[in-house]
Amino acid sequence: MKLKHIIESQQFTVPSLYDLFERADQMKKIVKRGGTRDYQNKVMATLFYKPSTRTRFSFESAMYRLGGSVLSTEQAKEFSSEIEGENLEDTIRIISNYSDVIVLRHYEEGGAKRAAAVSPVPIINAGDGSGGQHPTQALLDLYTIYSECKTLDGLSVAFVGALDQGRTVRSLAYLLGKFDRIKLYFIAPLEMTIKNDILEYLDERGVSYQLADSTDGIINRVDVVYQTRIDKKRLINKDVKLSQYNIDKNVLSKMKYNSIIMHPLPRSVEIDPAVDTDPRAAYFRQAENGLYVRMALLTMLFENEE
Repeated sequence: MKLKHIIESQQFTVPSLYDLFERADQMKKIVKRGGTRDYQNKVMATLFYKPSTRTRFSFESAMYRLGGSVLSTEQAKEFSSEIEGENLEDTIRIISNYSDVIVLRHYEEGGAKRAAAVSPVPIINAGDGSGGQHPTQALLDLYTIYSECKTLDGLSVAFVGALDQGRTVRSLAYLLGKFDRIKLYFIAPLEMTIKNDILEYLDERGVSYQLADSTDGIINRVDVVYQTRIDKKRLINKDVKLSQYNIDKNVLSKMKYNSIIMHPLPRSVEIDPAVDTDPRAAYFRQAENGLYVRMALLTMLFENEE
């Protein structure tokens, strides 16, 4: 599969996903031996209009591990020519002269597509808008599930938290919908439930799913719990107790012995730190996998230019 840009999860096929996982395994070995200089002539620009520590550092570390160089800004909305009225398209046209790939986080849904339409170099969507996509996060999430569960077919996955604006949840749901016998549970307060476009996509593919406002009767039979944060200020019903969506030792006792807990991070109170030492807590391994997957994606983009 030839990649020009990485904009959304839907553009990946099942064979290309397994190719990516194999390459990510190779990147893990490369990191263990100290990296490579194979891409020392490449420059990556990280253009972030919204701040992000994990995603930006992960991409920049990936580029350095490959031997390349990085140009970076994390507050592009305040410290770029946009403050003087320059539009995104013109910014991309200029920065593409200085770099071989642009990693873009934009505050508008669809910002990455706008950038890709005018960019002569690859654009990587590092998250767009509040309810857009975050495809590289979804790819590292899927790689984590595959690495931990040893399969992607026949799994049951519970998404918990504020799902309506969850870029990571939306992107991962698109990917999981490509596999066989998947069962998805979307657990959220009523006003934060998953949007209809995701459900329509799952319906088209015949994917089984269930909407719920509680983990009761679900947490004990899923293979993966994908936890996200809930902003209490967004709750319409102020009587809703957010603690019912949290994971603590009591919830752990109800989970399958071989299930895993994931979180895109950063976390707040939704996962008790006491959970961290349980072998089912996969979120720090998940974050580590971001380095290998993003290294793999960069090499795929560079090789397709040859």
